[in-house]
Amino acid sequence: MLLLALASQPLRAAEPTSLSLDTALAQALANNPELAAAAWEIDIAQGARQQAGLIPNPVLSVDAEDTRRDSRTTSIKLSQALELGGKRGARVEVASRGQELAALELERRRNQLRADVLEAYSSAQRAQERTQLAGRSLALAERGVSVAQGRVNAGKASPVEATRAQVQLAEVRLELSRGQMEQDNAYRRLAMVTGTATTDFASVQEQSLIVASVPASAQLLDRLPQTPELRLAEQEIVQREASLGLEKAQRIPDLDVSFGSQYDASTRERINLVGVSMPLPLFNRNQGNVLSAARRADQARDLRNATELRLRTETRQALEQWNTARGEVLSFNQTILPGAQTAVDSATRGFEMGKFSFIDVLDAQRTLINARSQYLAAVAQTTDAWVRIERIYGDLRRW
Repeated sequence: MLLLALASQPLRAAEPTSLSLDTALAQALANNPELAAAAWEIDIAQGARQQAGLIPNPVLSVDAEDTRRDSRTTSIKLSQALELGGKRGARVEVASRGQELAALELERRRNQLRADVLEAYSSAQRAQERTQLAGRSLALAERGVSVAQGRVNAGKASPVEATRAQVQLAEVRLELSRGQMEQDNAYRRLAMVTGTATTDFASVQEQSLIVASVPASAQLLDRLPQTPELRLAEQEIVQREASLGLEKAQRIPDLDVSFGSQYDASTRERINLVGVSMPLPLFNRNQGNVLSAARRADQARDLRNATELRLRTETRQALEQWNTARGEVLSFNQTILPGAQTAVDSATRGFEMGKFSFIDVLDAQRTLINARSQYLAAVAQTTDAWVRIERIYGDLRRW
């Protein structure tokens, strides 16, 4: 008995479990490869910032005039470029803005990933509920077949009624099969978003993904400047303006200073060399790059305004969708679904007592099944609106 108990322990540990939303979010943050790839951008920007602060390397040159040893003149020079106009500081400024962009992009990616997990989790929940409702509809259709067959056997109903019941049962079985296939696909989609290749869970826990009441439109729009996407658009303006400053600094030529010595073998004399050189900005004053950088900064401002307009519009649309769909869900839960279930029960009892035809039972069953499908569609609309809001503003439960 002890050996059997020990042998069964690994099997029980390997059994699939029910996945919670918190677990799915934690797995996605830890395992999602796209988020991990985005995190590397911070280190990449750090490397660019480090490189931008370095000064140019000195240049060592050796020149020889005449290849004959007795008459050869050899020059050795060490030259250093001195950057003027604040080029190094401008480069550092551009790279620093790149670091801030990388950090904001990572925050935006986290919000996107959270929204993707919520969307995939809600899809899995709906598919799971659809399968459960299809199972209830199957039990309902099987009961209808049993009742119809019983009345046919008793000679109280036509065999056509039993055939109709069998057809209804076949349709419900097809719906259950489609529901199970949709559930498997939803589970695989959720597993992919959380960064796992296989579905190591048997079900998802039934839990509400949204809060009881959505914040007011004015409250959300007041927080719009704090959203990662709008902050990212504003940081793009700062980065483009820093790039404009760098291009303006490039208009000032650098000074090249050199020191060295020259040895003349024919006279056996050594002389010191000192040199200073600077390009004359007669034709190329970097005017084209300055113009391009200025227009890019203007473009970033327009893109920021477009981003704000889009986010405001999406917020209002999502709130309208949420309020409408939530009203539909409440109506289904409080009135439509209970009424449809009552109609099915009454029609079935009436058919058993010979007061109704089986067509009445089928109509009531179809009404209930259709109401359940519409209920799931309303739930999907509610969750979709909430996910759209959280994709913009992040986790609203922390507010």
